[in-house]
Amino acid sequence: MKNLPVLIETYRYGYNTNLNPELFFRGSARKSGETTMPSQTDWTFAGTWPYTPRWFQTPDGQLHYIDEGPRDGRPIILVHGNPTWGYIWRNFIPPLVSAGYRVIIPDHLGFGRSDKPDDPSLYHIPRHAARLEQFLESLDLANATVVCQDWGGPIGLAWAARHPDRVHSLAIMNTLAHRPSKQVPMPLSLRLIRYPILGEIFIKGLHAFVRLFLFRGGTMHPDRLGPNERNAYLAPHPDWASRTGVLVFPREIPAGPDGAVSAFIGSVHDGLMAMDQKPVFIAWGMKDFAFLPAHLDELWLVDFPHAKVLRLADAGHFVQEDAHEVIVPALVEFLNQPEDAPPHC
Repeated sequence: MKNLPVLIETYRYGYNTNLNPELFFRGSARKSGETTMPSQTDWTFAGTWPYTPRWFQTPDGQLHYIDEGPRDGRPIILVHGNPTWGYIWRNFIPPLVSAGYRVIIPDHLGFGRSDKPDDPSLYHIPRHAARLEQFLESLDLANATVVCQDWGGPIGLAWAARHPDRVHSLAIMNTLAHRPSKQVPMPLSLRLIRYPILGEIFIKGLHAFVRLFLFRGGTMHPDRLGPNERNAYLAPHPDWASRTGVLVFPREIPAGPDGAVSAFIGSVHDGLMAMDQKPVFIAWGMKDFAFLPAHLDELWLVDFPHAKVLRLADAGHFVQEDAHEVIVPALVEFLNQPEDAPPHC
């Protein structure tokens, strides 16, 4: 099976690809655990990401982040999920900076321009959260807003729950931070990804989480993703070894109330419930087949009945791509509201 990554690496979903039979018999020259990044990548992606890269060192590897806007502006922390990186927030940055906010966007280990060690143990959810906490605490932030989507929810909200004195408000988009109360039925596609070998083929080989979920099933308007945007999402994970973090995330999804991830998410939720009087904004893609409208109505709005809610009828999972032109003005309005403004209903 050791030659499988070499064969699969030539496959690109949706493109005409000629497979060379010699790949079956040729080994990879890359050493185990070593990942590569394209040396000539234009990380601005034709000017769609024109931000200065910054770096934070952790024991597990180096994290990339950007920090834009005035240093004395109220900090807005935008936390991505899987399989994206800070780039997914690109349409949020100019309006937030123009409104006077300091915008901080980290890439999780294994994503974006952060290091990508080929070690699955580094990508468990509590470890992601611990690294993010270490990074954010190094900035000594106050009066911050956490904006999160997908796995950025439990990871980013973990910091908020542990440091409520540093948090002004929350902005939540198609995510969960709720311990399952019973066994969770898994769709076939997710069950296949969680199987050894099959998951490696689909995610590390075919790069299916980007090519099928992000580029197709997870967005209602894939036509918005032109060549620059697609290149931006493909560039961080150019090969088999660099996609380990992408594979671990779906394998971390809790199948029921038991287990380390369920316990971690439960602790995050408990911490959030001590913040139920803080301002909360929720933008929800109503056509997301992963996080359903019922998750909004039966979980988040039970927790935060005062939240300002934006229901996006024609948006899927990746609301930042499908509906940024609707979300961003509403988010800025929410952030600008006076401290004594009445809660939303």
